[in-house]
Amino acid sequence: MSKRFTPKVVSANALIEGEAVWLTADDRWTRDMGEAELIEDEAVAQLRLLFAKGQPSVVVGAELVDAAADAQGRPVPTHFREAFRTHGPTNYVLGKRAEGFAPRGHIPGQEAENV
Repeated sequence: MSKRFTPKVVSANALIEGEAVWLTADDRWTRDMGEAELIEDEAVAQLRLLFAKGQPSVVVGAELVDAAADAQGRPVPTHFREAFRTHGPTNYVLGKRAEGFAPRGHIPGQEAENV
């Protein structure tokens, strides 16, 4: 018996900036996971991953990662690693942190939950 498919998003890193990015339903790369396409069909997920991997001059490390829908239907991470990636670089106030992006997941040890 095969494992039940869980919803996914396509995640990667922007080639030039190195920022974590997610693929949207309209084929854009966004730095806000809440704008990503939440994929609920395994075959569609594989096609979207192939689309992402076909853009080596734009992104690197494209992969499918587990996600869930929040109360508004936007994707949120279900794993620590992806939650961490939504926060942006941690060594300086750059990228997502500098631009005020709202974190989409909880990192253990932080006072407030951000989901």
